[in-house]
Amino acid sequence: MGGGSSYTPELIEGFILNYKEFPVTEVWLVDIPEGKHKLDIVGKLAQRMVERANLPIAVHLTLDRREALKGADFVSTQMRVGLLQARIWDETIPLKYGVIGQETTGPGGMMKALRTIPALLDICKDMEEICPDAWMLNFTNPAGMVTEAINKHSKIRAIGLCNAPTGIYKWLMDLYDVPAEHIYAEFVGLNHLHWVTQVRIDGESKLEGMLGEHEGYTGKNVPQSSWNKDLIRALGAIPSYYLKYFYLQKEMLEDQIETSAREGTRAEVVKRLEDELFTLYQDPNLSEKPKQLEQRGGAYYSEAAVRLMKSLYNDTRDIQTLNVLNGNILDFLPPDACIEVNCVVTKQGPIPLPVSNVPLAVKGLIHAVKTYEQLAIEAAVHGDRSLALLALSHHPLVPSANIAEPMLDEMLAQNKHFLPRFFS
Repeated sequence: MGGGSSYTPELIEGFILNYKEFPVTEVWLVDIPEGKHKLDIVGKLAQRMVERANLPIAVHLTLDRREALKGADFVSTQMRVGLLQARIWDETIPLKYGVIGQETTGPGGMMKALRTIPALLDICKDMEEICPDAWMLNFTNPAGMVTEAINKHSKIRAIGLCNAPTGIYKWLMDLYDVPAEHIYAEFVGLNHLHWVTQVRIDGESKLEGMLGEHEGYTGKNVPQSSWNKDLIRALGAIPSYYLKYFYLQKEMLEDQIETSAREGTRAEVVKRLEDELFTLYQDPNLSEKPKQLEQRGGAYYSEAAVRLMKSLYNDTRDIQTLNVLNGNILDFLPPDACIEVNCVVTKQGPIPLPVSNVPLAVKGLIHAVKTYEQLAIEAAVHGDRSLALLALSHHPLVPSANIAEPMLDEMLAQNKHFLPRFFS
Protein backbone atom coordinates (compact mmCIF):
# COMPACT_ATOMS: atom_id res chain seq x y z
CA MET A 1 0.00 0.00 0.00
CA GLY A 2 1.65 3.16 -1.25
CA GLY A 3 3.44 1.25 -3.99
CA GLY A 4 4.41 4.45 -5.80
CA SER A 5 6.66 5.43 -2.88
CA SER A 6 10.29 6.27 -3.64
CA TYR A 7 11.19 3.59 -1.07
CA THR A 8 9.66 0.74 -3.10
CA PRO A 9 12.92 -0.15 -4.93
CA GLU A 10 14.44 -0.96 -1.52
CA LEU A 11 11.61 -3.38 -0.81
CA ILE A 12 12.03 -5.07 -4.20
CA GLU A 13 15.78 -5.31 -3.61
CA GLY A 14 15.03 -7.01 -0.28
CA PHE A 15 12.82 -9.62 -1.97
CA ILE A 16 15.51 -10.29 -4.56
CA LEU A 17 18.36 -10.64 -2.04
CA ASN A 18 16.33 -12.92 0.24
CA TYR A 19 14.58 -15.01 -2.42
CA LYS A 20 16.10 -18.36 -1.35
CA GLU A 21 14.81 -18.06 2.21
CA PHE A 22 11.67 -16.09 1.31
CA PRO A 23 10.44 -17.19 -2.15
CA VAL A 24 8.00 -14.43 -3.05
CA THR A 25 6.03 -15.20 -6.22
CA GLU A 26 3.76 -12.14 -6.47
CA VAL A 27 4.14 -8.51 -5.48
CA TRP A 28 1.22 -6.10 -5.94
CA LEU A 29 2.10 -2.41 -5.82
CA VAL A 30 -1.03 -0.45 -4.91
CA ASP A 31 -1.63 3.28 -5.02
CA ILE A 32 -4.40 5.86 -5.45
CA PRO A 33 -5.23 7.77 -8.67
CA GLU A 34 -3.21 10.80 -7.51
CA GLY A 35 -0.17 8.52 -7.23
CA LYS A 36 -0.58 6.68 -10.55
CA HIS A 37 2.24 8.55 -12.31
CA LYS A 38 4.76 7.61 -9.61
CA LEU A 39 3.37 4.07 -9.39
CA ASP A 40 3.98 3.55 -13.12
CA ILE A 41 7.57 4.82 -12.85
CA VAL A 42 8.46 2.85 -9.71
CA GLY A 43 6.61 -0.23 -10.92
CA LYS A 44 8.52 -0.39 -14.18
CA LEU A 45 11.81 -0.05 -12.28
CA ALA A 46 10.70 -2.87 -9.95
CA GLN A 47 9.93 -5.06 -12.96
CA ARG A 48 13.35 -4.31 -14.47
CA MET A 49 15.04 -5.18 -11.16
CA VAL A 50 13.28 -8.56 -11.02
CA GLU A 51 14.05 -9.24 -14.68
CA ARG A 52 17.73 -8.45 -14.12
CA ALA A 53 17.80 -10.83 -11.15
CA ASN A 54 16.19 -13.53 -13.34
CA LEU A 55 13.72 -14.50 -10.63
CA PRO A 56 10.10 -15.70 -11.12
CA ILE A 57 8.54 -12.80 -9.19
CA ALA A 58 5.49 -11.22 -10.85
CA VAL A 59 5.18 -7.49 -10.12
CA HIS A 60 1.65 -6.12 -10.64
CA LEU A 61 0.65 -2.44 -10.56
CA THR A 62 -2.89 -1.49 -9.61
CA LEU A 63 -5.19 1.19 -8.22
CA ASP A 64 -7.61 -1.52 -7.04
CA ARG A 65 -6.50 -2.53 -3.57
CA ARG A 66 -9.23 -5.14 -3.15
CA GLU A 67 -7.91 -6.99 -6.20
CA ALA A 68 -4.40 -6.81 -4.78
CA LEU A 69 -5.46 -8.16 -1.37
CA LYS A 70 -6.77 -11.46 -2.77
CA GLY A 71 -4.55 -14.23 -1.43
CA ALA A 72 -2.17 -11.82 0.29
CA ASP A 73 0.16 -13.21 2.97
CA PHE A 74 1.72 -9.86 3.93
CA VAL A 75 0.43 -6.32 3.47
CA SER A 76 3.10 -3.64 3.84
CA THR A 77 2.00 -0.03 4.23
CA GLN A 78 4.09 3.04 3.33
CA MET A 79 1.44 5.69 2.81
CA ARG A 80 1.32 9.47 3.05
CA VAL A 81 -2.27 10.73 3.14
CA GLY A 82 -2.24 14.24 1.69
CA LEU A 83 1.10 13.64 -0.07
CA LEU A 84 4.09 15.89 0.63
CA GLN A 85 1.91 19.01 0.58
CA ALA A 86 0.26 17.89 3.83
CA ARG A 87 3.70 17.32 5.35
CA ILE A 88 4.62 20.91 4.46
CA TRP A 89 1.58 22.09 6.43
CA ASP A 90 2.56 19.84 9.36
CA GLU A 91 6.02 21.38 9.44
CA THR A 92 5.19 25.05 8.83
CA ILE A 93 1.97 25.81 10.75
CA PRO A 94 3.39 24.92 14.21
CA LEU A 95 6.41 27.19 13.58
CA LYS A 96 4.01 30.16 13.32
CA TYR A 97 3.04 29.45 16.94
CA GLY A 98 6.59 28.95 18.19
CA VAL A 99 6.23 25.16 18.29
CA ILE A 100 8.40 22.50 16.65
CA GLY A 101 6.96 21.36 13.32
CA GLN A 102 7.81 17.72 12.65
CA GLU A 103 5.99 15.02 10.68
CA THR A 104 5.86 12.29 13.36
CA THR A 105 5.85 14.08 16.71
CA GLY A 106 4.21 17.16 18.19
CA PRO A 107 1.34 18.93 16.36
CA GLY A 108 2.54 17.82 12.91
CA GLY A 109 2.72 14.21 14.03
CA MET A 110 -0.80 14.42 15.43
CA MET A 111 -2.20 15.81 12.18
CA LYS A 112 -0.49 13.01 10.27
CA ALA A 113 -2.13 10.53 12.66
CA LEU A 114 -5.56 12.14 12.25
CA ARG A 115 -5.30 11.84 8.46
CA THR A 116 -3.72 8.39 8.43
CA ILE A 117 -5.50 6.26 11.03
CA PRO A 118 -8.94 6.28 9.33
CA ALA A 119 -7.33 5.42 5.97
CA LEU A 120 -5.45 2.45 7.45
CA LEU A 121 -8.56 1.24 9.29
CA ASP A 122 -10.43 1.26 5.94
CA ILE A 123 -7.71 -0.98 4.48
CA CYS A 124 -8.06 -3.26 7.52
CA LYS A 125 -11.80 -3.60 6.84
CA ASP A 126 -10.99 -4.87 3.35
CA MET A 127 -8.38 -7.22 4.79
CA GLU A 128 -10.85 -8.61 7.34
CA GLU A 129 -13.09 -9.57 4.41
CA ILE A 130 -10.52 -10.61 1.77
CA CYS A 131 -7.34 -11.82 3.56
CA PRO A 132 -8.11 -12.04 7.30
CA ASP A 133 -5.05 -14.17 8.05
CA ALA A 134 -2.54 -11.82 6.43
CA TRP A 135 -0.01 -9.90 8.49
CA MET A 136 -0.03 -6.13 8.18
CA LEU A 137 3.48 -4.67 8.47
CA ASN A 138 3.03 -0.98 9.09
CA PHE A 139 5.76 1.50 8.22
CA THR A 140 3.31 4.38 7.85
CA ASN A 141 4.11 7.10 10.37
CA PRO A 142 3.44 7.80 13.15
CA ALA A 143 4.03 4.02 13.13
CA GLY A 144 3.44 3.31 16.82
CA MET A 145 0.15 5.23 16.96
CA VAL A 146 -1.11 3.75 13.69
CA THR A 147 -0.25 0.21 14.79
CA GLU A 148 -1.95 0.73 18.16
CA ALA A 149 -5.08 2.04 16.43
CA ILE A 150 -5.19 -1.03 14.17
CA ASN A 151 -4.77 -3.41 17.10
CA LYS A 152 -7.53 -1.63 19.05
CA HIS A 153 -10.04 -1.05 16.26
CA SER A 154 -9.64 -3.97 13.86
CA LYS A 155 -9.16 -7.74 13.91
CA ILE A 156 -6.08 -7.64 11.69
CA ARG A 157 -2.72 -8.80 13.02
CA ALA A 158 -0.51 -5.73 12.75
CA ILE A 159 3.14 -5.12 13.57
CA GLY A 160 4.78 -1.70 13.44
CA LEU A 161 8.29 -1.18 12.08
CA CYS A 162 10.83 1.62 11.96
CA ASN A 163 14.20 1.94 10.25
CA ALA A 164 15.84 3.67 13.26
CA PRO A 165 16.83 0.43 15.09
CA THR A 166 18.37 -0.84 11.83
CA GLY A 167 20.32 2.42 11.59
CA ILE A 168 21.62 2.03 15.14
CA TYR A 169 22.85 -1.48 14.37
CA LYS A 170 24.65 -0.16 11.27
CA TRP A 171 26.24 2.57 13.40
CA LEU A 172 27.41 -0.01 15.97
CA MET A 173 28.72 -2.29 13.21
CA ASP A 174 30.88 0.56 11.92
CA LEU A 175 31.92 1.66 15.42
CA TYR A 176 33.12 -1.78 16.52
CA ASP A 177 33.89 -3.27 13.09
CA VAL A 178 31.79 -6.38 13.70
CA PRO A 179 28.82 -7.95 11.86
CA ALA A 180 25.31 -7.48 13.20
CA GLU A 181 25.08 -10.99 14.65
CA HIS A 182 27.83 -10.08 17.16
CA ILE A 183 25.77 -7.17 18.52
CA TYR A 184 22.90 -7.04 20.99
CA ALA A 185 21.17 -3.69 21.64
CA GLU A 186 18.18 -3.43 23.97
CA PHE A 187 15.52 -0.87 23.03
CA VAL A 188 13.01 0.58 25.50
CA GLY A 189 10.20 3.06 24.76
CA LEU A 190 7.84 4.05 21.96
CA ASN A 191 8.27 4.56 18.24
CA HIS A 192 10.52 7.61 17.72
CA LEU A 193 10.83 7.82 21.53
CA HIS A 194 13.17 5.00 22.48
CA TRP A 195 16.36 4.62 24.47
CA VAL A 196 19.09 1.98 24.07
CA THR A 197 19.67 0.54 27.53
CA GLN A 198 22.11 -2.24 26.65
CA VAL A 199 24.89 -2.61 24.09
CA ARG A 200 26.75 -5.92 24.05
CA ILE A 201 29.46 -6.95 21.58
CA ASP A 202 30.06 -10.71 21.70
CA GLY A 203 28.39 -10.67 25.11
CA GLU A 204 30.59 -7.93 26.56
CA SER A 205 28.79 -4.81 27.81
CA LYS A 206 29.90 -1.61 26.07
CA LEU A 207 27.20 0.85 27.15
CA GLU A 208 28.92 2.47 30.13
CA GLY A 209 32.02 3.34 28.11
CA MET A 210 29.91 4.74 25.28
CA LEU A 211 27.78 7.18 27.26
CA GLY A 212 28.68 10.72 26.35
CA GLU A 213 31.66 9.59 24.29
CA HIS A 214 29.94 9.25 20.91
CA GLU A 215 27.48 11.55 19.18
CA GLY A 216 25.39 8.50 18.30
CA TYR A 217 23.41 7.48 15.26
CA THR A 218 21.25 10.16 13.70
CA GLY A 219 18.84 10.27 10.76
CA LYS A 220 18.97 12.34 7.58
CA ASN A 221 15.65 13.93 8.58
CA VAL A 222 16.72 15.32 11.99
CA PRO A 223 18.96 18.37 12.54
CA GLN A 224 22.45 17.57 13.80
CA SER A 225 22.39 19.42 17.15
CA SER A 226 24.87 17.92 19.62
CA TRP A 227 23.87 16.12 22.78
CA ASN A 228 24.82 17.33 26.25
CA LYS A 229 27.33 14.65 27.29
CA ASP A 230 26.62 15.01 31.00
CA LEU A 231 22.92 14.47 30.33
CA ILE A 232 23.63 11.25 28.42
CA ARG A 233 25.82 9.94 31.24
CA ALA A 234 23.15 10.82 33.80
CA LEU A 235 20.45 9.07 31.74
CA GLY A 236 22.50 5.89 31.59
CA ALA A 237 21.06 5.15 28.14
CA ILE A 238 21.52 6.23 24.52
CA PRO A 239 18.48 8.24 23.38
CA SER A 240 16.96 8.06 19.91
CA TYR A 241 17.87 11.03 17.74
CA TYR A 242 14.15 11.97 17.78
CA LEU A 243 14.54 12.71 21.49
CA LYS A 244 16.53 15.81 20.57
CA TYR A 245 13.13 17.43 20.00
CA PHE A 246 12.41 16.90 23.71
CA TYR A 247 15.80 17.32 25.41
CA LEU A 248 17.00 20.12 23.10
CA GLN A 249 13.65 21.71 22.31
CA LYS A 250 14.86 25.35 22.17
CA GLU A 251 17.86 24.55 19.98
CA MET A 252 15.87 22.34 17.61
CA LEU A 253 13.13 24.97 17.21
CA GLU A 254 15.71 27.65 16.43
CA ASP A 255 17.38 25.33 13.91
CA GLN A 256 14.04 24.61 12.23
CA ILE A 257 13.20 28.30 11.91
CA GLU A 258 16.64 29.14 10.48
CA THR A 259 16.78 26.13 8.13
CA SER A 260 13.22 26.66 6.93
CA ALA A 261 14.01 30.27 6.00
CA ARG A 262 17.26 29.28 4.25
CA GLU A 263 16.39 26.10 2.33
CA GLY A 264 12.73 25.34 3.05
CA THR A 265 11.17 22.73 5.29
CA ARG A 266 12.36 19.14 5.41
CA ALA A 267 9.31 18.27 3.27
CA GLU A 268 10.48 20.70 0.59
CA VAL A 269 13.99 19.21 0.73
CA VAL A 270 12.47 15.72 0.41
CA LYS A 271 10.37 16.84 -2.56
CA ARG A 272 13.51 18.00 -4.38
CA LEU A 273 15.21 14.69 -3.54
CA GLU A 274 12.16 12.71 -4.69
CA ASP A 275 12.06 14.64 -7.98
CA GLU A 276 15.70 13.65 -8.52
CA LEU A 277 14.98 10.02 -7.63
CA PHE A 278 12.00 9.75 -9.96
CA THR A 279 14.04 11.24 -12.78
CA LEU A 280 16.58 8.46 -12.17
CA TYR A 281 13.84 5.82 -11.89
CA GLN A 282 12.56 6.71 -15.37
CA ASP A 283 15.85 5.73 -16.99
CA PRO A 284 15.04 2.51 -18.91
CA ASN A 285 18.63 1.37 -18.36
CA LEU A 286 18.35 1.57 -14.56
CA SER A 287 17.66 -1.85 -13.03
CA GLU A 288 18.89 -1.47 -9.44
CA LYS A 289 18.27 0.73 -6.43
CA PRO A 290 20.20 4.02 -6.84
CA LYS A 291 22.54 5.11 -4.02
CA GLN A 292 20.74 8.47 -3.77
CA LEU A 293 17.81 6.71 -2.04
CA GLU A 294 19.98 6.44 1.08
CA GLN A 295 19.63 10.22 1.52
CA ARG A 296 15.99 9.75 2.49
CA GLY A 297 15.26 9.66 6.23
CA GLY A 298 13.67 6.22 5.93
CA ALA A 299 16.56 4.57 4.10
CA TYR A 300 17.14 0.86 4.89
CA TYR A 301 13.51 0.25 5.84
CA SER A 302 13.30 -2.71 3.45
CA GLU A 303 15.90 -4.54 5.50
CA ALA A 304 13.57 -4.41 8.47
CA ALA A 305 10.46 -5.21 6.41
CA VAL A 306 11.87 -8.20 4.53
CA ARG A 307 13.66 -9.53 7.58
CA LEU A 308 10.38 -9.53 9.51
CA MET A 309 8.45 -11.21 6.68
CA LYS A 310 11.20 -13.82 6.31
CA SER A 311 11.23 -14.51 10.06
CA LEU A 312 7.45 -14.88 10.29
CA TYR A 313 7.48 -17.18 7.25
CA ASN A 314 10.36 -19.37 8.45
CA ASP A 315 9.68 -19.26 12.22
CA THR A 316 13.30 -18.19 12.74
CA ARG A 317 12.84 -16.96 16.35
CA ASP A 318 15.47 -14.26 15.94
CA ILE A 319 15.33 -10.97 17.86
CA GLN A 320 14.01 -7.82 16.17
CA THR A 321 12.95 -4.39 17.45
CA LEU A 322 9.25 -3.95 16.72
CA ASN A 323 6.14 -2.00 17.66
CA VAL A 324 3.83 -4.39 19.52
CA LEU A 325 1.24 -4.44 22.29
CA ASN A 326 2.73 -3.81 25.72
CA GLY A 327 1.06 -6.54 27.75
CA ASN A 328 3.03 -6.38 31.01
CA ILE A 329 6.45 -5.42 29.59
CA LEU A 330 6.31 -1.78 30.76
CA ASP A 331 4.27 -1.93 33.96
CA PHE A 332 3.60 1.82 34.02
CA LEU A 333 1.68 1.71 30.70
CA PRO A 334 -1.69 0.10 29.82
CA PRO A 335 -1.55 -3.45 28.41
CA ASP A 336 -3.05 -2.31 25.08
CA ALA A 337 -0.47 0.44 24.54
CA CYS A 338 1.89 -0.02 21.59
CA ILE A 339 5.56 0.02 22.60
CA GLU A 340 8.88 -0.37 20.74
CA VAL A 341 10.99 -3.17 22.23
CA ASN A 342 12.97 -6.24 21.25
CA CYS A 343 10.88 -9.27 20.30
CA VAL A 344 11.46 -12.91 19.41
CA VAL A 345 9.79 -13.44 16.03
CA THR A 346 7.86 -16.70 15.66
CA LYS A 347 5.49 -17.98 12.99
CA GLN A 348 2.61 -17.03 15.31
CA GLY A 349 3.94 -13.50 15.70
CA PRO A 350 6.42 -11.49 17.76
CA ILE A 351 6.85 -12.16 21.49
CA PRO A 352 8.12 -9.04 23.33
CA LEU A 353 11.11 -9.64 25.60
CA PRO A 354 11.27 -8.36 29.18
CA VAL A 355 13.43 -5.25 29.48
CA SER A 356 16.41 -5.29 31.81
CA ASN A 357 16.37 -1.61 32.67
CA VAL A 358 13.96 1.32 32.33
CA PRO A 359 15.76 4.39 33.71
CA LEU A 360 13.60 6.37 36.11
CA ALA A 361 14.26 9.56 34.17
CA VAL A 362 12.62 8.21 31.01
CA LYS A 363 9.45 6.72 32.51
CA GLY A 364 7.70 10.07 32.90
CA LEU A 365 8.37 11.13 29.31
CA ILE A 366 7.23 7.78 27.94
CA HIS A 367 4.03 7.99 30.00
CA ALA A 368 3.33 11.60 28.98
CA VAL A 369 3.76 10.90 25.27
CA LYS A 370 1.72 7.70 25.47
CA THR A 371 -1.12 9.66 27.13
CA TYR A 372 -1.04 12.09 24.20
CA GLU A 373 -0.93 9.19 21.70
CA GLN A 374 -3.92 7.40 23.17
CA LEU A 375 -6.02 10.58 23.21
CA ALA A 376 -4.99 11.38 19.62
CA ILE A 377 -5.86 7.87 18.42
CA GLU A 378 -9.40 8.15 19.76
CA ALA A 379 -9.70 11.66 18.29
CA ALA A 380 -8.73 10.24 14.88
CA VAL A 381 -11.15 7.32 15.08
CA HIS A 382 -14.13 9.41 16.17
CA GLY A 383 -13.33 12.79 14.57
CA ASP A 384 -13.47 14.40 18.01
CA ARG A 385 -12.06 17.94 18.17
CA SER A 386 -12.23 18.05 21.98
CA LEU A 387 -10.08 14.93 22.27
CA ALA A 388 -7.67 16.34 19.69
CA LEU A 389 -7.33 19.53 21.74
CA LEU A 390 -6.81 17.52 24.92
CA ALA A 391 -4.16 15.39 23.19
CA LEU A 392 -2.30 18.40 21.82
CA SER A 393 -2.44 20.24 25.14
CA HIS A 394 -0.87 17.22 26.86
CA HIS A 395 2.00 16.89 24.39
CA PRO A 396 5.34 17.87 26.00
CA LEU A 397 6.31 19.94 22.93
CA VAL A 398 3.22 22.19 23.18
CA PRO A 399 3.81 24.92 25.78
CA SER A 400 0.24 26.12 26.38
CA ALA A 401 -3.38 25.11 25.81
CA ASN A 402 -3.97 28.70 24.68
CA ILE A 403 -1.47 28.07 21.88
CA ALA A 404 -2.77 24.57 21.21
CA GLU A 405 -6.34 25.65 20.40
CA PRO A 406 -5.78 28.22 17.62
CA MET A 407 -2.97 26.07 16.20
CA LEU A 408 -5.26 23.03 16.14
CA ASP A 409 -8.08 24.96 14.47
CA GLU A 410 -5.77 26.26 11.74
CA MET A 411 -4.34 22.79 11.10
CA LEU A 412 -7.79 21.17 11.02
CA ALA A 413 -9.05 23.80 8.59
CA GLN A 414 -6.01 23.36 6.32
CA ASN A 415 -6.51 19.57 6.33
CA LYS A 416 -10.32 19.66 5.99
CA HIS A 417 -10.32 17.66 2.74
CA PHE A 418 -8.53 14.76 4.47
CA LEU A 419 -10.51 14.85 7.75
CA PRO A 420 -14.15 14.11 6.87
CA ARG A 421 -14.86 12.72 10.35
CA PHE A 422 -14.07 16.12 11.89
CA PHE A 423 -16.28 18.01 9.44
CA SER A 424 -19.26 15.71 8.93
